[in-house]
Amino acid sequence: MDLLSRGNDVLSVNPVVGVDEALAVHGSDWLWAVTAIFSISLIGCLILSFAAKESERVFHYLFTFVLLVGAVTYFAQASDLGWSSVKQIDDLGNGTIRQMFWVKYVNWLIAFPSLALGLGLISGVSWTTMICNIALSLFWVVSYLAGAYVASSYKWGFFAFGTFAWLILAMSTINESREAAQLLGVDKDYIVLSGWTNLLWIIYPIAWGLTDGGNKIGITGTSVLFGVLDVLLIPVLSFAVLILAQKWDYRRLSIAFSDSRPSRETENASVLKADSPHPIE
Repeated sequence: MDLLSRGNDVLSVNPVVGVDEALAVHGSDWLWAVTAIFSISLIGCLILSFAAKESERVFHYLFTFVLLVGAVTYFAQASDLGWSSVKQIDDLGNGTIRQMFWVKYVNWLIAFPSLALGLGLISGVSWTTMICNIALSLFWVVSYLAGAYVASSYKWGFFAFGTFAWLILAMSTINESREAAQLLGVDKDYIVLSGWTNLLWIIYPIAWGLTDGGNKIGITGTSVLFGVLDVLLIPVLSFAVLILAQKWDYRRLSIAFSDSRPSRETENASVLKADSPHPIE
């Protein structure tokens, strides 16, 4: 058997039935490439975690999970799995049935809140703000998912609500969090990371409007577009954080969660005991 001559037989093993617009073979090839990028990034993140101090692995743990979810969801898409048929009502013709990969929304449901959490941990904003940003990112993705399944023009209502949630998230991660990061001395790094994240995030609404929303781009084109965005957003941002984090003071950022040093309360109690004229035996 000549393995080198063996082509991509995904569409034969997992055929697409009952749709007018479906994934092509070269689209599946691209999705396999994205799966490989996520998988290699996952392994790289794991290797770097072993070299980091135990108290400085919070971002390694966070991005390892995000990359793992990304790898498995792209594996599903490359395998032509994790999709459902959705009726479209746009100018391509009434009754057009489009193959919609809902599994990519699962990827975003994990990735977007995790990135919001990561930016929050870097900037040092309150947990209230971080929880709010996580909730906004979840609302954003769920709104787009709901809109993708609506066959009428009412889908744009879900799009509007989701995009509004992103605008609030952008204002928080760009302005409020930047001010908090400035107090910790990591504002320059934070501006780079949050700027890159929001630069890519602003493309997602446009991409959704052209793909699952407006059906202007076919399934293979959709896979290529979101594949490029996801690679630039998740693996690239993950390693950018890990590289920049090497010079950060995790104790000053209050994210050295597994630090074995005595807590501040314990240190204060020890000082008071030492200064007491009648130390307790």
